[in-house]
Parts: sequence; C-alpha cells; structure tokens
Amino acid sequence: MCLIIFQYRQHPKYKLVVAANRDEFYGRPASEASFWEDHPDILAGRDLQQMGTWLGVTRSGRFAALTNFRDPSLPEQGKISRGALVRDYLAADTPPNHFLESLNPEAYTGFNVLLGDLDNLYYYSNLQQELVKVPPGTHGLSNHLLNTPWPKVVKGKSRMEQYLKRAPEVDPDELFELLRDSEQAPDPHLPVSGVGLEFERILSPIFIKTAEYGTRSATVLLVDYDDNVTFAERTYDNEGLSNQQSFQFTV
Repeated sequence: MCLIIFQYRQHPKYKLVVAANRDEFYGRPASEASFWEDHPDILAGRDLQQMGTWLGVTRSGRFAALTNFRDPSLPEQGKISRGALVRDYLAADTPPNHFLESLNPEAYTGFNVLLGDLDNLYYYSNLQQELVKVPPGTHGLSNHLLNTPWPKVVKGKSRMEQYLKRAPEVDPDELFELLRDSEQAPDPHLPVSGVGLEFERILSPIFIKTAEYGTRSATVLLVDYDDNVTFAERTYDNEGLSNQQSFQFTV
C-alpha cells in the first residue's frame, strides 16, 4: 500500500473514511478482497507470496492498513514480511495500542501502520518508533511518516476534505476518481527518498502505471457512527481495471 488518505471522526455521518491505493509489481500474485477461509472474520485482499495483507477490516470492527517506508538503504534480508503485521492484528483480539507496544520494530524493514477498533485509531512507524493516537481530521500517509507533505499526500488530503465538506452521503465512486489521478508532480515538489529523479517522477502520482509496476488495487472504506461498514475495491492489472466489488455489513 503506497497511499492512504483518510478522515477520522470529522464527518457528521462517518467516523472513518478511507481511500487507499496499493502499488506493487504486476507479477506478484495477490487475491482480491474476500472473507478469508482461514480467518472468516477478516475481509481483505491477500498477498499470495507471503500470505499477509495491506489493508483489511473485521466483522468485529478492527481495521488495519500498511505502507512501506521508502528508503533503499534499509535492510530487507532476514526481515519479517510487513503484511504479516496487518494480518496478525486483524486475527487477534488485542487492543491496538497493546498490539503495537508488543511489536519488535527491528524485526521488519521500514513500515508505517494504522491500527484501529471501534473506539481508537493509532499510527506507528518503526523508523520513528513513537505510538501516536490519531486525532480527528483528514490525514495522509504515503511512503514516509504520517502527513509528510509529499505532493500526492497534499493533493489527496485536499481533494478528500473538499469532497466530504459538501457530501452528507459519501459516494465511493467519487473517492475512486480521486484515487485514479495519474498526474505527475512537478520536479521542484518531488521528495528525495533515495530512488533517483526518474523514479521519484514515476512514483509521484496518486495512481501509478508502468509496464511492470503500478497501482494494483484501490480501496474505499466507510464506517458510520452506527457501525455500518462499506468496503469497496477496484483491482487493476497492466491492462487496466480488472474487477470491482463491494461488501456491506454491520459490526
């Protein structure tokens, strides 16, 4: 997952609104969102290489989403798959803060994770190693720390906030349109994350498309104050949109 734009406890109807894109190589196998056979309460897509996930919810109201921290100098060898964090939290019944406090941050390469339940939402990065209780408002997370003002984060937060101010009911299609923005950022606004100028340009849009790597899935998650959940997903391959589906349930 490379971009998560979300609003928490600010909208009059929804306690949580999430619009997120997962970027990955097209050749890495993954399954579309479903309730898992081995954990029937978990609704999420699945990385079929390491059997973790990047974003999911449960029937009991647990939520988790992950991005990697972009730094090519960070070691990968011998580290636990980051997607295991989301999977293991969703499969547990530990409060989110206790789960995060029990992690060994050195066991994983760089990550950011959002973990929540019906009452609280937390952010943690193993680069910063500080447990943050997310305040109400509109937030953005890409491949640096929470609300780091990378162009896609700034644009995504602004567009979500503008839309939600005028929308008493959220139309997921409007948020999917936000997630399809493929405009590259101007060079002076690009971050310097160690991958070189050409890749900074390629990775700067909200929606990424190259021959071998790009946005593989887009997810819109809505949780209202009556604990009704809408989980909508669109998946993509190197030829474009491959599937779309939606789930609704009440916690």
